[in-house]
Amino acid sequence: MTEGSAGAGGAPVPAAVMAVSAWILVVLSVVAFVRADPGIDSNQLFFLVDVVGAAVYGTVAGVVLARRVHPVPIIMGLTAIGVGLAALGYSYSQLAAVRPGLPWLDVLSPLQNTAWIPGTLSLFLIVPWLIRDHPLGVGAKLGVLAGVAATAWYFWSRTFTQTPAVWQIVPVLVVGFAAAADCGWRWRHGPPGERVGLGWMCLGTALMTAAYIPLALPASLPGLWVLNPLVHLAVQAFYPVAILVCILRQRMWGLNLVVSRATVAGTLTVALLVLYVVVATALTALLPDGDSVGAQVVAAGVVAVAVQPVRLWLQRRVHRLVYGEGEDPARAVRTLGRQFGSAETPEQLLEGLAAGVGVALRLESVSVRRAGGVAAVWGSATGPAESVELVHRGAVLGTMVVTAPPGESLGARTRRSLTELSAVVTAGLVVLQSAENLQEARRRLASVRLEERQMIRRELHDGLGPSLAGIRLGLQGARNLLGSDPAAAAELIDALQQQLDHQVEGVRQLSRSMFPPVLDELGLVPALHELAATQSRSGFQLRVQADPPPRLGAEISAAAYGIVVEAVTNARRHSGADGCRVDATFAPEVLTVVIHDDGCGFDPVGGGGVGTRSMRERAHELGGTLHIESGRPTGTVVTARLPLTAS
Repeated sequence: MTEGSAGAGGAPVPAAVMAVSAWILVVLSVVAFVRADPGIDSNQLFFLVDVVGAAVYGTVAGVVLARRVHPVPIIMGLTAIGVGLAALGYSYSQLAAVRPGLPWLDVLSPLQNTAWIPGTLSLFLIVPWLIRDHPLGVGAKLGVLAGVAATAWYFWSRTFTQTPAVWQIVPVLVVGFAAAADCGWRWRHGPPGERVGLGWMCLGTALMTAAYIPLALPASLPGLWVLNPLVHLAVQAFYPVAILVCILRQRMWGLNLVVSRATVAGTLTVALLVLYVVVATALTALLPDGDSVGAQVVAAGVVAVAVQPVRLWLQRRVHRLVYGEGEDPARAVRTLGRQFGSAETPEQLLEGLAAGVGVALRLESVSVRRAGGVAAVWGSATGPAESVELVHRGAVLGTMVVTAPPGESLGARTRRSLTELSAVVTAGLVVLQSAENLQEARRRLASVRLEERQMIRRELHDGLGPSLAGIRLGLQGARNLLGSDPAAAAELIDALQQQLDHQVEGVRQLSRSMFPPVLDELGLVPALHELAATQSRSGFQLRVQADPPPRLGAEISAAAYGIVVEAVTNARRHSGADGCRVDATFAPEVLTVVIHDDGCGFDPVGGGGVGTRSMRERAHELGGTLHIESGRPTGTVVTARLPLTAS
């Protein structure tokens, strides 16, 4: 059996025939049983086991087979029909005892001892080996063959031979416990995608096998006639749940069941039928003279009272089974919210949120997409996709694309839950994008800082370093002239002093351009005026026009001053103009700084150097913008907008 052996679709007509046939047998069996009104014995309790098995397995098999053709639902359906025939055989024989002359008695009566065997034994001897989503290995194939052989042996020895009961049941027990052990091993060591639910399957298989141990015990043991059928009844109610847990939680064979209201009604019918039979049987034994009429009246009253509570209880659990946590969006949001505390990286966070949405709403696949591509994927899409926009502060950050399981479609409930859960996924996408932006900003900042250090190193190495070396040589020459020509030595020392003063002023200008003391002490506008005075002394006219500033933080002041210094330096070196103008305006939420020169203009093809990149980084660090364009009619205009909220 391969992963795709389930087929591309289901078989709705055979599934409906199988489920309806099982329920027809249930109804006919119950009607015949009620009309016969037999006394209490072990066969009556086994009849209850068969009726419950036919109803439950018939419903489950019909729902699964309608969506995927696979041996498991086929075996479950044949089991339902088999135990239904066994129940009908018992109830019909009881009815024939009070109404002699009924036709087909010799055909139907033997079915109560034989019809249940093939399907019921196959459930725990063969089905556990088939509950997987990958090809059967050698061990699994041997397990299936052993299950077939044990089932055939039990049917043959019980029906046609006088083999002791213990030897009839031993092969069944051996193969059954081996199947349970295989489920347990795969639960602990198998493929991760198949482990979910196999613990329940292991327990259910072990219980089904253990339920047949009393058949090997002497029938004369006290209480065995009651213990045996009650154990079977309890296990038969648990085992189909274990199968459904495996199929639903593993999304086995690409299947995601939709259990409809009919399933709720069917399960409710079975539960109330069991309640009615148990209460009526118990009261018949307790009331004087076996008052069966009074017991049935009381049992009917108990059933009537229990209808609504049992229906609500079943409906909540069936909805949880079908819709998962999407039935309660608040619970689903809380579950997804735990991802924010458990994820180690933003990528893991978004992947966990996508998986959480898929599991909560029982979808086939979930993918979170944005402009740069796919940010997270869960599941594998095979059907038509539907998308939900992920909107943050009015802007669409991306989309969440989902697909329903094969053969299904997204209902109004699921779409509503998707819309509500998209806010949590949007938050995860915002975290991812913020982390990526921060990482990119750090990378760019490190690059710009490195270039700034390299520029300072060049200034010191190519400018200050050679100048100091020249001054040192000049001082050595002056020392040599002191004895022979004091006047020449004095003249040389004066020249060296002027050169040293020039270098000292250059170092001061370099330090002030980086962060002058007046900026820290008096603020941005006085620092700009001091910069204008410094530039004027060197022959470059800088005109400053600034509004009265609000209280600015050190970060905004430093960024704005750094941008102005870089823009003025570029204008002085490259524009060819003899000056420029700086305008600083303060709006309620933004500081706008414009540097405009009348030079040769800006060449966008040539790009920018360290200064240009430094200006952009200073603006982006604070969440602002910087634009450089040619002026109208001439020159270059640098415009920086810095949000004041960053302070």
